[in-house]
Amino acid sequence: MTPPVDPTPSAQAAATGAATAPTAPRPASRAAWLKQLHQWHWISSAMCLVGMILFAFTGITLNHAADIESKPALISRTAQLPDELLKRLQPAAAAEGQPSDPQAVPSKAKDEDKKAALPAPIRAWLSKTLERPIDDREAEWSRDEIYLAMPRPGGDAWVRIARDTGEVEFEDTDRGWISYLNDLHKGRHTGLAWSWFIDLFAVACLIFSITGLLILKFHAVNRPSTWPLVGLGLVIPALLALLLIH
Repeated sequence: MTPPVDPTPSAQAAATGAATAPTAPRPASRAAWLKQLHQWHWISSAMCLVGMILFAFTGITLNHAADIESKPALISRTAQLPDELLKRLQPAAAAEGQPSDPQAVPSKAKDEDKKAALPAPIRAWLSKTLERPIDDREAEWSRDEIYLAMPRPGGDAWVRIARDTGEVEFEDTDRGWISYLNDLHKGRHTGLAWSWFIDLFAVACLIFSITGLLILKFHAVNRPSTWPLVGLGLVIPALLALLLIH
């Protein structure tokens, strides 16, 4: 029986090295980075899709606002404030010996120009009478009248109350859905929630654009027209701003 042949020293060393050498961690490869960028890119694009369509469309309507005809719908109403509510607003109510009212505005403050919300009972009466919700926003108080402005996207409304007679005037203007979308674009009279949405939308758009730029960098080697096209996107608006906008 032939005895087993010992492996050569070089073979033994190679086997020993293969068994004892630690496995080096693999660095993030180009393919892994590209896959991650694609994931961020499509997720941010999905989140931005509807918003980008809205802002692109309203960018056109705002740029051609003078060419888009619209006929505002106007509603005007008048009413008479009941005496028991009028007592809360009359500047001289305390001087005339009217009974004290815990919800009434102090007489000294009534005669001064200021900004304050209408008392809750008056807001409730106005909402029911004018068929328009009246919230607790600040109104402008003067000695003769109270003026409450209620602007909103795509429209406007106001209420004026004469403090001596209790005569109420109300006007509501609706400028249509194009104006409504334009005001959403500008963030005009849209409130805090929409302001936060615009900020978050802008962040998502930045992620979409930056990841798109990095993806272009990965593919630019095989696409020679990549950077000239990107450069045109910068040069054209820069030249228009420098040469044609004064």
